[in-house]
Amino acid sequence: MFEVNQGIIQVSYIIATILFILALGGLSNQETARRGNWYGITGMAIALVATLAGDVTQNFALLMVALLVGGSVGIFAARRVQMTQMPELVAILHSLVGMAAVAVGFANFMDPGRLSHYVGVELTIHDIETYLGILIGAVTFSGSVIAFGKLSGRISGSPLILPARHWLNLLILLGAIWFAYQFVVQSADGGGLNPLLIMTVLALLFGIHMVMAIGGADMPVVVSMLNSYSGWAASATGFMLGNDLLIVTGALVGSSGAILSYIMCRAMNRKFLAVIAGGFGTGGGAAAAGGGEDQGEVVAIDTQETAELLLNAREVMIIPGYGMAVAQAQHTVFEITRTLREKGVNVRFGIHPVAGRMPGHMNVLLAEAKVPYDIVFEMDEINEDFPDVDVSVVIGANDIVNPSALTDPNSPIAGMPVLECWKGKISIVLKRSMATGYAGVQNPLFFEENTRMLFGDAKETLDEVLKAL
Repeated sequence: MFEVNQGIIQVSYIIATILFILALGGLSNQETARRGNWYGITGMAIALVATLAGDVTQNFALLMVALLVGGSVGIFAARRVQMTQMPELVAILHSLVGMAAVAVGFANFMDPGRLSHYVGVELTIHDIETYLGILIGAVTFSGSVIAFGKLSGRISGSPLILPARHWLNLLILLGAIWFAYQFVVQSADGGGLNPLLIMTVLALLFGIHMVMAIGGADMPVVVSMLNSYSGWAASATGFMLGNDLLIVTGALVGSSGAILSYIMCRAMNRKFLAVIAGGFGTGGGAAAAGGGEDQGEVVAIDTQETAELLLNAREVMIIPGYGMAVAQAQHTVFEITRTLREKGVNVRFGIHPVAGRMPGHMNVLLAEAKVPYDIVFEMDEINEDFPDVDVSVVIGANDIVNPSALTDPNSPIAGMPVLECWKGKISIVLKRSMATGYAGVQNPLFFEENTRMLFGDAKETLDEVLKAL
């Protein structure tokens, strides 16, 4: 391979860093999201080429095979995965970042030249970097695998609450600190593998226990939290390898994930530590305590009546939830929206920050269906408009339109900001059944006088509504 001036490598890293920052800025807005994606792709391509040219000195054939295999798997997964499966894909990709941090950490520790490159304080600092990289990476890996299982339905969404689990977490933390000390002491004499292996096992168990104890309703926070962890794992790996770009990129991912976690918690009126300590949620739609009591009669509606209500309305608000994703009804929703707008009806979308299974899930689905960006609004932008809305259409959402969040201080979702569609003239709720949502809480909205229930698969019923329109 050819020699590349280190100055060129550093300039390439700076350009890649700028592109990553521009990518984050672009992804913060739907209109610029595509451009943001291309900034990120270009930055990563520059970073990869610069690293190959500047740091790799041997085994190029093996590396190219690995890149070809990894790239092929990535392309295959990206093409095959449905938009409704994006939360699971994001979770499993986080696990790969954690696994990479663990693998690089052990490879770095086993480098024969490590003790000759670092001595004294430098060796201690390097060992701490290695230890932290493996610790965070292992927690990220196992936690992300469990999150993938919960999001895909392979593992129940109910929180697993073990006896004295907080004491168990404390013991794992103290154990990690103790083995860190043992690792640093033994490493100076050429040892340290045993405490490193024991810590890795503890970290893997902690990641499993932490996410298993978090309820399904808190999964949007978990996804953004694991995103943050993967960033800090990458940053620790950057310190370990002395790679400035990896440090900066990891810090960008870690800090943005932490900020997103804060935004998600605020949207749910939850404290971050309360989520980590174990959230609410059930996987099977069973009612939570007190959720199964009789709250009145529901009024059902058919597709023809739904179409008539929509045609006679001036203002329509569509509120999508995870049910729309499961039914893959977003394209039909777009056709209905286009039809109503052609007939002079003002149609808008209200998006709750935690609608779906990950941050931005509904926005991604609507963008895929080519719903115009300028009619998609966040909850804070449109909540005050509901008294002027003629018809609100709630598609497979439950907890994000639950009045008990504001009226029942004993509700598990008490204080959570919600879309206040019941203040409009009429609400049409599309659901398969009267089962509770992911938080396992019954919804008084279904029993309001101005609510109509349209039962059935969202796509099938909306196809009938579209025909009637």
